[in-house]
Amino acid sequence: MSLGAVLAALAGIASTDAAECPRKDALGTFRVLSVDARTTPRVGLKSFPQTLPLADREVVLTFDDGPYPPTTSKVLAALAQECVRATFFLIGLHASQYPDMVKRIAREGHTIGHHTFSHPFMARIPFEKARSEIDRGISAVETALHGVSTTTPSTPFFRFPYFEATQAELDLLQSRGIVVFGADLWASDWNEMTPEQELKLVTERLAASGKGIVLFHDPKARTAAIMPAFLRYLRENGYRIVHIVPSGTSQKNADAR
Repeated sequence: MSLGAVLAALAGIASTDAAECPRKDALGTFRVLSVDARTTPRVGLKSFPQTLPLADREVVLTFDDGPYPPTTSKVLAALAQECVRATFFLIGLHASQYPDMVKRIAREGHTIGHHTFSHPFMARIPFEKARSEIDRGISAVETALHGVSTTTPSTPFFRFPYFEATQAELDLLQSRGIVVFGADLWASDWNEMTPEQELKLVTERLAASGKGIVLFHDPKARTAAIMPAFLRYLRENGYRIVHIVPSGTSQKNADAR
């Protein structure tokens, strides 16, 4: 397919998403990007040499460590208000505690990835324990989503806690066709700061990089608090949201998620 045809197809997806948004002035979801573990097994410049093929001012929103209903629900409300789709890397333990919230995230069209069962430092534990953390995390999320315990993820996206991994762990996920996500920039919302300080920090970092995979943590109250203002900043400054899905996921299936 020629570059022109690719851009035309992406424009078609963008138009479809925009048409489905009830708010004409909303930020919206510009396009859907399929991510294939065979060609991009690891992405995110904070951890790896390559990242997703994003154009200038294209942004992928990602959230770690949920679900946590008091704050995740506020993040979801902000995303829905702007017709934006994001990716949530869920901790298995939290998914098992709040299965209704897991279902809500999926029902509202977001992508669900995996983030281990209990969020350990994966590079500091034996390989077999790390493998168990991966499998138990996947199983807990799949059980919450579909009522089926399986270690084969319906969405083969994974992010390591603290971005720590051994080569053996990376090789394991690659052998299973699971994409490992780092990030291109982050809000540093694990540090104590005011919502205003977080908003200033992340918008300055995004302005400097111009695009990228952004990392937030939806259980953080300060992140939930700034999300409406952050999305407004994106809209007012010409940024476009890219929604990531696994390779082979059709637009129809992505809409039904």
